[in-house]
Amino acid sequence: MLKEKFEELQIRLLSEIKSYYKERLVSVVIFGSVARGTFGFDSDLDVLIIARRLPQGRMRRAKEFEIVEKKLDPFLKSLPDAGINTFLSVVFKTPAEAQKGSPLFLDMVEDSRILFDREGFFANILETLRGKLKKLGAKRVWKGNSWYWILNPNLKPGEIIEL
Repeated sequence: MLKEKFEELQIRLLSEIKSYYKERLVSVVIFGSVARGTFGFDSDLDVLIIARRLPQGRMRRAKEFEIVEKKLDPFLKSLPDAGINTFLSVVFKTPAEAQKGSPLFLDMVEDSRILFDREGFFANILETLRGKLKKLGAKRVWKGNSWYWILNPNLKPGEIIEL
């Protein structure tokens, strides 16, 4: 039941995001534990939204997104009845911001589900990053309860890594 509810949430979320952002929408990506398939009853749903003409600043972007959240509210409020205590954790980026890259994208190379991707925009970003990581010999390592990256195992003091 847990997997089905999270899948339903993703379907509903994508529908509402598409409905709200319309032609501004570039990409919608799920990442984190849900993308890895290691989510539990208290996991959040990590979402990357890439859209054109976003307001400046995180708070304004989150305020704009409240319209989407309000549409999902009845479904989200029904989940605790099934023992699921989740919430949406959304990251907003414009296409220009996404093209600059982000440390957040490192784990998305291996653990992401692209739900919507106009003209393969984000898939191309991930593929480029994947190639750079491979060229560096980068490795993702599990330690404790999280991942970290060794970007270049042969790095010498003073060397600079560019992704």
